[in-house]
Amino acid sequence: MKLRYFLFLLLTCLCLNANAQVSPYGQVSTADLKLTSCDFEKGASAMVLFDVAKVTYNNSYRIVVNQHRRIKIFNTEGISAADMRIEYWGGGHDEVIKNIEAATYNLVNGKIERVVLDKTQMVNIKVDKQRRAIVFVFPNIKPGSVIEYRYTLQTAHVYNYPNWSFQRSIPVRYSEIDGSFEDVFNFNIVKKITQKLAIDSAVKVKSGSRHIWAMKNIPAFRLEPYMHSIEDNVQSIYFKPGRLLRYWSFLTKEVLEDEDFGLQFEKKLDAEEPIIAKAKAMKTDNEKMDYLFNLVKNTVEWNKIDAWYTVDGIQKAWKRKKGNSAEISLILYHFLKASGINPKLILFGTRDHGEIEEDNAGYSRLNKTVVQVPIDSLRYFVLDATDKYNTFNNTPSDLLNLNLLSIDPETKGFALIKLQNNQQAEEVVFVNAEIMLSGKMEGTTQLSSSTYKRIDKLQLYDKIGEAKYIESELNDKNKGVTITDYKIMNTKVDSLPLRENFNFKLDMTGFDGDYIYFSPNLFTGLDANPFISDVRFSDIDFVYLNRYLINGHYKIPEGYKVDALPKLRTIVMPDNSIVFKRTVGEMEGAIIVNYKISFAKAKYSRDEYKDLHDFYKQMYEMLNEQIVLKKQQAKPQAIKQGAN
Repeated sequence: MKLRYFLFLLLTCLCLNANAQVSPYGQVSTADLKLTSCDFEKGASAMVLFDVAKVTYNNSYRIVVNQHRRIKIFNTEGISAADMRIEYWGGGHDEVIKNIEAATYNLVNGKIERVVLDKTQMVNIKVDKQRRAIVFVFPNIKPGSVIEYRYTLQTAHVYNYPNWSFQRSIPVRYSEIDGSFEDVFNFNIVKKITQKLAIDSAVKVKSGSRHIWAMKNIPAFRLEPYMHSIEDNVQSIYFKPGRLLRYWSFLTKEVLEDEDFGLQFEKKLDAEEPIIAKAKAMKTDNEKMDYLFNLVKNTVEWNKIDAWYTVDGIQKAWKRKKGNSAEISLILYHFLKASGINPKLILFGTRDHGEIEEDNAGYSRLNKTVVQVPIDSLRYFVLDATDKYNTFNNTPSDLLNLNLLSIDPETKGFALIKLQNNQQAEEVVFVNAEIMLSGKMEGTTQLSSSTYKRIDKLQLYDKIGEAKYIESELNDKNKGVTITDYKIMNTKVDSLPLRENFNFKLDMTGFDGDYIYFSPNLFTGLDANPFISDVRFSDIDFVYLNRYLINGHYKIPEGYKVDALPKLRTIVMPDNSIVFKRTVGEMEGAIIVNYKISFAKAKYSRDEYKDLHDFYKQMYEMLNEQIVLKKQQAKPQAIKQGAN
């Protein structure tokens, strides 16, 4: 009894400490209105003053969340923080939101002016078949304003305990979740955090426990190079049912019975008979897949919307020749099945949406469907006809190394799989140049890009056009360079590497008449080290394996000789996942350069960042190490002796 009383006093003290960070709704302080900057993140345009939630169960064992958030606007850029969107799972009435209040506060002539948001200005919109959102904009917003809102969310399911994100796109001064848990409902608590919690304490109460987690002075989440989704990396606490009420097998049964998914399979499409007849007449499954994949890819335009389910059904999408990713995939599935192939379907969460979790079956992270065709017991093709650059026999790069849900509609079976491609996407660079006495370098370059690198380049080239592509990818990344006679080849032949040929001129800044300095790191795409920060908040995802072969032939100008060459050197990551080898030498009046970089791993956790950071620092120092040429001294002429 004494222990319980002590724990209650401890929790009370923690709550008092928390109350020092927050204040009741409607009580905004003059001090906060006078704030001009965030003291722990300089330059922030806005800051969450506090974000607190109290989670309880009501008498019907429904989860009730009371949330209160207050935000300070520092400048005009921060005004966008007043555009509010509260998403919830309202499609099947799993969640409801009520009691929303919102207000804006400004300091006018030394007095606090409060403007309450008219509830008629709040709009409830349909996001998709499962999600809804309440959208509104705060009134009378300007630099210096403080805004706040609060609401109550109620769930229909005892296990829909809300996850909590401490970190947001703007810095957060204080964030807290105060959660009550019933003993009869067991949860596994997963913390994805990188900084110390200000409060992490629990006490036993009558029918369960109460736990408070809080964090102070949380920096804004920043997009980092090669990061996975924000959902997978933001500092959060997740609550996963200890006894899973919904298993992947149960979810598989649900989607196969869903009118917007499984009940679409047998829908008849307009004028499908001659297409199916042509496919059936083909001798091999590969011929059928190639034909049907390209037919669907080139007939039905993707509307740029990803979803695991259809919105208007495959019949309408086929008729109007436009649809979301599920509609296109289910049309392809329909044709493949009708032509005698036994395809499966893959449901997953894209990288920017958030990867599905093996131990947490649910719909929240599903947002795309593609087709899977088994080759044998171990191998299969994965077909995504939404992207014109995809082929039927090459796994799309955006599916690599993700958790995927594979469903067999025939057997009603499922499997959680990961796709991998151990083939390296190769970039080959060859520069053939002459260094001129005028301080310029002139030459030709040939770039060759295979597999995923080929696709990435083609997508960018088509998106921005040739002129901008040359400017952004060649000129801007290679300072002082002028490109002429640019030609791109093999754009229509998927099986061949993409080729780029061009001439170039480079104004060499390292030229003073006596010495010439230059780096052979030209047109490699490795112009800037992406890992310069000492701290990393997110995991690193290169998506696919890479390989670089960088070759150069640089003719030495008349009257100069080599003064310094980078030494032969090889560096290797501690886990042997990346190897960089450099060879530089002189041959017949020219500098010969050969760099090789080989990746055997595509994903790294944030815990591995230090090794990766240190390796990249070394590698870029080696890539950019200068070659030095020195002007030769003229030989003194012999003095001719005259006759006596």
